[in-house]
Amino acid sequence: MTLGRPRVHLRETTSTNERARELAAAGAPHGTLVTTGLQTAGRGRQGRTWTAPAGRALLMSLVLRAFDGLTPLRAGLAVADLAGPDARVKWPNDVLVGGRKVAGILVEARPQEGWAVLGIGVNVALSAAELPVETAGTLGRAPRELEATLAELLAGLEERLTQPADDVFAALRERDALLDRPVAWAGGEGVAAGIDDAGALLVRRAGGDVIALDAGEVHLR
Repeated sequence: MTLGRPRVHLRETTSTNERARELAAAGAPHGTLVTTGLQTAGRGRQGRTWTAPAGRALLMSLVLRAFDGLTPLRAGLAVADLAGPDARVKWPNDVLVGGRKVAGILVEARPQEGWAVLGIGVNVALSAAELPVETAGTLGRAPRELEATLAELLAGLEERLTQPADDVFAALRERDALLDRPVAWAGGEGVAAGIDDAGALLVRRAGGDVIALDAGEVHLR
């Protein structure tokens, strides 16, 4: 397995993605892993923060030298594999269990420089009282299982990040959290109609036309 070595573990840091970007720019090899026990300025999409009590969540970033446009969805599948058969991938970057978000993914890529950073936050061992918002969820594991959970996730990522695209799409369609559900985004609303062969979200609008969203964020209505 190439993912996870070398590893930099920090007792506390602002953002694992920030540290991993610095390492990537300095020439760190594919698979370099940054983890932390406590993240004080973790970032999700749209500038949101990702916070968790120390020792209760996986807070990690990987330096990737081999990646493609499906990387966020590939990572979502790996986390869903970890979370179990009821886990679903919410396009483009969240993993839900029972409708609650247990993980978020943030990919920051610099193709011209030959690297991407894959940031993943997973609520592994939070109690119900520790969840930051009502829509958050947890895997419900024990804090002592964090390292084992990390190893399990890295093994899953190793497989999903190199999987043929057709297999990725097939798995996504089985775990699609949005399929046939009403959604809204900055440009309108409609009903989610699946994921196309480019990784875009298909949405059927009121008039019957289907459009493809290749970026951005959607919300369940």
